[in-house]
Amino acid sequence: MTPSAVLFDFDGTLADTAPDLAAAVNQLRAEHGMERLSNEAVRPYASMGARGLLRIGFGLTPDDADYPMLRDAFLERYAARVCVDTRLFPGMADLLRELESRDIAWGIVTNKATRFTEQILKALELTPDCVVCGDTTPHTKPHPAPLLRAAEVLQLSAAACWYVGDDLRDIQAARASGMRAVAVEWGYHSPDNAGPRAWSADLVLSQPLELIDHL
Repeated sequence: MTPSAVLFDFDGTLADTAPDLAAAVNQLRAEHGMERLSNEAVRPYASMGARGLLRIGFGLTPDDADYPMLRDAFLERYAARVCVDTRLFPGMADLLRELESRDIAWGIVTNKATRFTEQILKALELTPDCVVCGDTTPHTKPHPAPLLRAAEVLQLSAAACWYVGDDLRDIQAARASGMRAVAVEWGYHSPDNAGPRAWSADLVLSQPLELIDHL
């Protein structure tokens, strides 16, 4: 069935935000006398937000006493450069234009905070039909609530929407919400998960424009 809307995860699916996330964590590491991490080392953790960045950058988990202080410090540094090197993934702009030409709505459902998401959307000159962020609903992915909120905003049934993501929790959220689950092979792929082809997604894409063939 052709979807009425295609919803995207943000970090690692729609946009390559890892360079700016890595720069923020490396700034914080430098302030603590630590060496710079390569972007390649940071990328697998980028979809996990502050939790992932502090894990790779400082070996911390949310249970550590220093975590809240360093989380706030990291977010402060990220806020100062939230869209310096962030770009859409190759082919994504063409895919969004194609969706619009076919009158298929598109939106973003992300665990990223609204304040960062809105800054990036403005900088990239993107105008999605809906945006649901990590602080929009009481729950974050893999809970289905954010995806269901997006369908509600669009005045569509969940079954009329496809959800595209680069993390296992994206596929779990899509399944739980009743949306078609689309996994992508680009992006960040948390080291805690197997690859996208192990997630039992309805569809796996190797690059954005492949989605057009399935509409």
